[in-house]
Amino acid sequence: MVQAICVHETGDADVLNWEHVDVGEPGPGEARIRHTAIGLNFIDTYFRSGLYPAPNGLPFIPGNEGAGVVQVVGEGVTHIKPGDRVAYVGPLGAYAQERVIPADRLVVIPEGIADKVAAGMMLKGMTAQYLLRQTFVVGPETTLLFHAAAGGVGLIAGQWAAHLGATVIGTAGSQEKMDLAKANGFQHVINYRTENFAEHVAEITGGKGCDVVYDSVGKDTFPGSLECLKPRGLWVSFGQSSGPLPDFNLGLLAQKGSLFATRPTLFNYIASRDDLEMTAGDLFDVVSRGIVKISVNQEYRLADAVQAHQDLEGRKTTGTTVLIP
Repeated sequence: MVQAICVHETGDADVLNWEHVDVGEPGPGEARIRHTAIGLNFIDTYFRSGLYPAPNGLPFIPGNEGAGVVQVVGEGVTHIKPGDRVAYVGPLGAYAQERVIPADRLVVIPEGIADKVAAGMMLKGMTAQYLLRQTFVVGPETTLLFHAAAGGVGLIAGQWAAHLGATVIGTAGSQEKMDLAKANGFQHVINYRTENFAEHVAEITGGKGCDVVYDSVGKDTFPGSLECLKPRGLWVSFGQSSGPLPDFNLGLLAQKGSLFATRPTLFNYIASRDDLEMTAGDLFDVVSRGIVKISVNQEYRLADAVQAHQDLEGRKTTGTTVLIP
């Protein structure tokens, strides 16, 4: 038996329970790992609250991201072995001291990258990768707006986009977070609490607007995000930390300049093993070369997941947060 955080009913952070669970042995194509660190992400709160239904219903163990050491592998697993340091973004179940997971979701952590860094960067870092390198291919001619610039994905994306030569504009909700974003690649940062970000973007771009807007905030930034785009620009809605978007008429995209819109998720971009290895490899490369620096700004004991969720939802965290079993 090991200990894990279990959710028996959806709701606020208090529904996270610290319990004993039976992990079991890996079957064919699976591996059992001992976690050394677990990533905390906003999507964890969506499953906990019931905004996103858990795929296998209740009860469930939250968490999609972690790092650890392989203990045992099941039949047919050849790309990893016991003792390997591995990291993953995978099915729910990360908030546990140990777990069994499909082995094809595991990637070996390169030397020089610590477990805490790997655990906290897989979901956010691979999200930044697909946003900047696949959903819209960012380059020197790109002007982009990234909401929640001081969040975990934002700090990675700011560094990466600056390295790619883009003009990088961000929004944040305090001077502290604005300063943090500017230290991580953002040339322009707008305080969305005190300024009209759409008007400020127009000033920065000389009225031309952005090629792409990356929006993980949702309700509070709509329809302002559309106002920031140049004709035929792309609105990438990849989260909803402030609440779900309202229903809207697609004709609005025509009115705003024949805009494109997409609602991508990381899991579609890493569904195949080849796509996972490519996306993770690109992330490992920029981190290993120091192009992107991952700062683990908060650590909590896994047993204190309630407090971690409360702080995350209260916007008290910045950058990367990990849970330690």
